[in-house]
Amino acid sequence: MSSTIASSTNSGFNLFSFAGKMKILHLSWMAFFITFVVWFNHAPLMQAIGTTLDISMDQLKTLLIINVALTIPARVVIGMLTDRYGPRLVYSSLLAICSIPCFMFAMADSFTQLAIARFLLGFIGAGFVVGIRMVSEWFPANELGTAEGIYGGWGNFGSAAAAFTLPTVALLFGGEEGWRYAVGVTGLMSLVFAFVYYHNVRDTPKGSTYFRPKNLGAMEVTSKGDFFLLLLMKLPMYGAIALLAWRLSPARADMLSDLAVNAVYTGLVLLYLWDVNKVWQVNREVFVKPVPQLHRYKFKQVAVLNVLYFATFGSELAVISMLPLFFAETFDLNPVIAGMVASGYAFMNLMSRPAGGFISDRCGRRVTLLVLTAGLAMGYFAMAMVNSSWAVWLALVTVMACSFFVQSGEGAVFAVVPLIKRRLTGQIAGMTGAYGNVGAVVYLTVLSFVDYSTFFMVIAVTAVVGFLTILFMEEPRGQMAEVREDGSVELISVS
Repeated sequence: MSSTIASSTNSGFNLFSFAGKMKILHLSWMAFFITFVVWFNHAPLMQAIGTTLDISMDQLKTLLIINVALTIPARVVIGMLTDRYGPRLVYSSLLAICSIPCFMFAMADSFTQLAIARFLLGFIGAGFVVGIRMVSEWFPANELGTAEGIYGGWGNFGSAAAAFTLPTVALLFGGEEGWRYAVGVTGLMSLVFAFVYYHNVRDTPKGSTYFRPKNLGAMEVTSKGDFFLLLLMKLPMYGAIALLAWRLSPARADMLSDLAVNAVYTGLVLLYLWDVNKVWQVNREVFVKPVPQLHRYKFKQVAVLNVLYFATFGSELAVISMLPLFFAETFDLNPVIAGMVASGYAFMNLMSRPAGGFISDRCGRRVTLLVLTAGLAMGYFAMAMVNSSWAVWLALVTVMACSFFVQSGEGAVFAVVPLIKRRLTGQIAGMTGAYGNVGAVVYLTVLSFVDYSTFFMVIAVTAVVGFLTILFMEEPRGQMAEVREDGSVELISVS
């Protein structure tokens, strides 16, 4: 690594700086923050939307489901595009293009128009993946967990910011149509920041190489066993989309006909077979000759992180969706007070996720994940015990303690993601991120069949499963190798 690169990435970690790598970090979390504001801009305005367009509560709940449907495949696709074309172009394009369905949603006059716009807006939920690769290019291994934690935690706060600010924005514009202006403002933010981001960031420090995957169609693996493990780990993502289709079927939300649902199932089977073929085309060489040891990576590392993000971010998305109702029903609180109490869970993101990354940098990746996953398992077991006999303050303390472990766990997961294989970081982040959405779909489906206590218990049990998978994970050590365009090899430190 040249002295120019070293000075760009090792110039110290100063949160109050807006130069060099810190400028990249701040602009990236701002971009992520805006994507989450746009992605969740409808949630705090649902009542006004329902009143204006005369939409039923079931239809409003359906919009919540549709909002996450496309994000699962989108995170995988955006991860691939990021690795191929670079985070600067992909993030800017995503912000600009997704402003269009945001404006469509603001101008919608029917449930169908709302649903189509919301479905397309699921794509902006994939923005998180882009910044993971961007931040990994600018920060050395000993600061990477902290930087990724700040990026994830501060950006993720966009959903809470939307909940607190957009109703006020709607009131400022006034009238029944105020929600349209509030949603439109978020679309304008996204469009404007697309240009700000594009003109103020670089993919890498000056003089550094941006390593790209050899193929765009599928993730590369470096052994026969990893080939089959990759195919296995793809199945839950297809299963989650099938589960969403079932929830929209006549048996549940009654938005899709039986014919349409069966068409989705058939399409998913065909798409998976096409996916298998693409994986084979990209990786068939591993069945002909072994990959040199220097260039290998272990896909089991990715598989472990997938399971952990299923339990961490998956549970966060699910719990944030149901927590206000949980407090309202358990403690007989009015909706406003219940929402304020429940917001404590989301507020923890500002410190918890950066804390998880910081601890990971200081104490080791594997041991941090073990401790935090054990903590979140115990946290959800404690939440399963909460009932109306508890004091509200004690229930809130329990929820916030649990959320610390959940969100710190997320930070610790993405402290490892960039240390597996640099040129595949976007794809790895995309797959791991998609597993978070898969977890949310599964947990919310479970919630539709069981009571709150059982729901929290199910999450706790999956966290225990996640804890056991960490035992198969290896601590990132030494260096990973990437090949420059001139054929020379660059060794990148991961510890």
